[in-house]
Amino acid sequence: MSNMNQDLEETGESKKLQDQQRTENLNNNKMDIVKNGDIINKGDDVKHEKNNKEKNQAISNVPTQPSSSSKNSAETMQDLKRALDRLQLKSAAMGLGTGIDQPKSREDALKKRYDFWETQPVPKLKEDDPPADLNAPIHPPIEPEKIPKECFNLPSGFQWVSLDLDKVDSEEMFELYTLLAENYVEDDDNMFRFNYSREFLHWVLQAPGWNPDWFVGVRVYKPDQKKKGKLVGFISAIPSTIRVYDKVLETVEINFLCVHKKLRSKRMAPVLISEITRRVRLKGIFQALYTAGVFLPKPISTCRYFHRSLNPKKLIEVGFSHLTRNMTIARTVKLYRLPEQPKLSGLRQFELNDIKQVQILMNKYMENFDLVPLFSEEEMAHWLLPRTDVVDSYVVERTTNENNEEEKEIIGFFSFYILPSTVMDHKQYKEIRAAYSFYNVPSEHCTLLELMHDALIIAKNTNLDVFNALNQRDNEVFLKELKFGEGDGNLHYYLFNWKCPPMKPEKVGVVLQ
Repeated sequence: MSNMNQDLEETGESKKLQDQQRTENLNNNKMDIVKNGDIINKGDDVKHEKNNKEKNQAISNVPTQPSSSSKNSAETMQDLKRALDRLQLKSAAMGLGTGIDQPKSREDALKKRYDFWETQPVPKLKEDDPPADLNAPIHPPIEPEKIPKECFNLPSGFQWVSLDLDKVDSEEMFELYTLLAENYVEDDDNMFRFNYSREFLHWVLQAPGWNPDWFVGVRVYKPDQKKKGKLVGFISAIPSTIRVYDKVLETVEINFLCVHKKLRSKRMAPVLISEITRRVRLKGIFQALYTAGVFLPKPISTCRYFHRSLNPKKLIEVGFSHLTRNMTIARTVKLYRLPEQPKLSGLRQFELNDIKQVQILMNKYMENFDLVPLFSEEEMAHWLLPRTDVVDSYVVERTTNENNEEEKEIIGFFSFYILPSTVMDHKQYKEIRAAYSFYNVPSEHCTLLELMHDALIIAKNTNLDVFNALNQRDNEVFLKELKFGEGDGNLHYYLFNWKCPPMKPEKVGVVLQ
């Protein structure tokens, strides 16, 4: 989520004239981005003659008033080329790209420039960690009259839209699914890509309190086109109440920042971030929580991914994992073999009537951690009630006898969400079906190790291929015992416009999809 810095807030005539002059002075770059409404890819290696100062100002000089569309087609294309030149910044400087040159650690990040993030209310990489008693906003709330009421200006040829994602089978939900399926997060070797189903997207984005204005898209279009243009960018926000150490914050979770591959060098991401920031601020929210695999200024915590093979033969064949020394496929399959049925007595699927008991258990358990969600009953029902191929949840129930009356008591809970990854260019397999550990609550009567052992069995019986977990909360107690292997990826947690001491992964309690 991006700060609305002073340059972005300027709306005076002098600012417009400066912006127009800068645009007119830029060289044409020989690249056609739009042709008959479709994206094409030419001139990716175009070099720019402008100095670094102009490059660093490109994003902050995006106009704050809506653009007119009264030009003819040729002029529109010329404006598009020039405007995209203005948005051209080096990926490493912005820290918003998805290429393999993106820093994954603090050591790598210190070698990079973060011109964009230097203007944002986030902790800086080279500054000391805050003292233990500092847990507060970086900037105070902005007065409502100072927040722009109009969308930030886009280059000619692009248009803001708020996507209609109310229904899982809507046309725009399908467009979003397609954009993410073809352009969202991949591994560094371009072998796997997240494949969020429409049902999954509907679950994540239709959280209680969702706002349709926070599903922000960008379309590419031509003025003479009758049909709406192609969706080439997206970012979302959903409301979330969290606790950071001893402070309760009304925030948003920022997710699904995605730009079409052929436009990534054009720095559309910062403009998307600025626009979602503006819309969220209009509702009086000035903090945000987000995660990323790349190292940006500056994480509040960093968690490590661990993976537990459920279908080791398939994972090896697609290149997700590899045979270790002196191991064969048969030995590996035997190593990861699980019992056919769960072991816990009283284990059953989570139901609506369980919410109050599970909420009490979870709230008590979350007191052990420093970055946690504060779920209402409505939110618990939304996030945790089972949905086919989206999320699954189970409770452990025992029967007690008090005052000669039989009562049912929930003593444990676990959940996981299901997120496949597309396997790129494989003849036999099209996807890996993965479970991700979500929220788990042990008790004195039911250990986390017991819960997760049965979670693995249920995931295996649901035809999932791998079970993923972060080393957050108390997860270390089961990772080694249940044969999870350490992955090669980290997940960094960030807070926008908030400064507090960093925390160890075992103090992180929140999970973002």
